[in-house]
Amino acid sequence: MPTHDHPEGIKGAQALAVAVFLARRGADKRKIRDEIEDRFGYDLRRQVATIRPGYSFDVTCQGSVPEAIIAFLDSDDVESAIRLAISLGGDADTLACMAGAVAQAFYKQVPEAIVTGVEQRLRPELWQLLQEFCARYQVPA
Repeated sequence: MPTHDHPEGIKGAQALAVAVFLARRGADKRKIRDEIEDRFGYDLRRQVATIRPGYSFDVTCQGSVPEAIIAFLDSDDVESAIRLAISLGGDADTLACMAGAVAQAFYKQVPEAIVTGVEQRLRPELWQLLQEFCARYQVPA
């Protein structure tokens, strides 16, 4: 099982970083998909609806990063990206985090209900750190 120190773990982290970078720069979904496929060899031409029936818990990057990106590609907004990722099952919280990161960069706004829910659940010092990060890097909170 690869760890984050494994070449596949590094590849997965790079793929997500590229997806977020392109989304923040205004790339459309096709450009993001094509770039990730070309650079990292992930098959992103599937859909959540076809992945879901056969998907199971997979902690490897090659078994989770493409699925998280596909959840984003199939989405209409941040919330639907997160919901689609969770609907796959498996390591749902990790899938949701990855899909949500790309979706936030692409759609630029997290629904107020989600922001409020996060604020209520985070320790105050973590909420403050998040606010500082968002301000420093011009990320809408």
